[in-house]
Amino acid sequence: MREITAKEIAAAVSAACVEANRKLPPDLEEQIRKSPEWEESSSGKAILCDLCRNLDAAREMELPICQDTGMAVVFAELGQEVHILGNFEEAIDRGVREGYQKGLLRCSVVKDPLRRENTGDNTPAVLHTRLVPGDRLRLTIAPKGFGSENMSRLKMLTPAAKEKDILDFVVETVKLAGSNPCPPVVLGVGLGGDFELCAYLAKKALCREVFLRNPDPFYAGLEAKLLEAVNETGIGPQGFGGKVTALAVNIEAYPTHIAGLPVAVNVGCHVTRHKTIVL
Repeated sequence: MREITAKEIAAAVSAACVEANRKLPPDLEEQIRKSPEWEESSSGKAILCDLCRNLDAAREMELPICQDTGMAVVFAELGQEVHILGNFEEAIDRGVREGYQKGLLRCSVVKDPLRRENTGDNTPAVLHTRLVPGDRLRLTIAPKGFGSENMSRLKMLTPAAKEKDILDFVVETVKLAGSNPCPPVVLGVGLGGDFELCAYLAKKALCREVFLRNPDPFYAGLEAKLLEAVNETGIGPQGFGGKVTALAVNIEAYPTHIAGLPVAVNVGCHVTRHKTIVL
């Protein structure tokens, strides 16, 4: 049995919140820096170059890439041979609190969805915990801005739905979003499970590297078809028109009920942030 203290967890989460907001994952940054080469619109090229300069400025000045520093979403994979000394959930929230306050990150969480008083420290986090084999704790901190989150959708299709129906729903979601999620976007698509698992899969898909395709060749092919279809919408960088509307489409699938075919699209802006740490 391996022991990890709540203090260690809080410190790791705090540092990850700050770093995730200041630096994009290397794979996504590389994709953004390559994107001006693919863009055919002159205004689109200029916008994409501006996004690259913004990444440089955030790193050099130690400032957030985006003013919306997001609601902290935490994916935790807890090894079954790990013993947490202290309260695990409180440690996660303490880490978020310290990270957002020390890093001077914008606090955007309200205590109640209808009685909208700000908590002042960006807590509570959204925490998803899985028990896995081993003696390690793997934490992925994914600050999620709501300009893109608000554009996300879920639909309960019937088993009669075809691949085209899924493609149409994803493309429709992007068209309805327009410029609101600050494209170029990253799309996480969840297929299967039930109502809530489908949405979880879509959010989890946003944390996969943009160069890493689904291990199932069938879904890898569907990812490619969806990316092509989304980029044919012509929405372009920041909605000003062009070829680069999306940087990646990631699909996560799960078994589902014989009577259903849930599909969820979680829209991520070009600042689709996440940082993974292992304790």
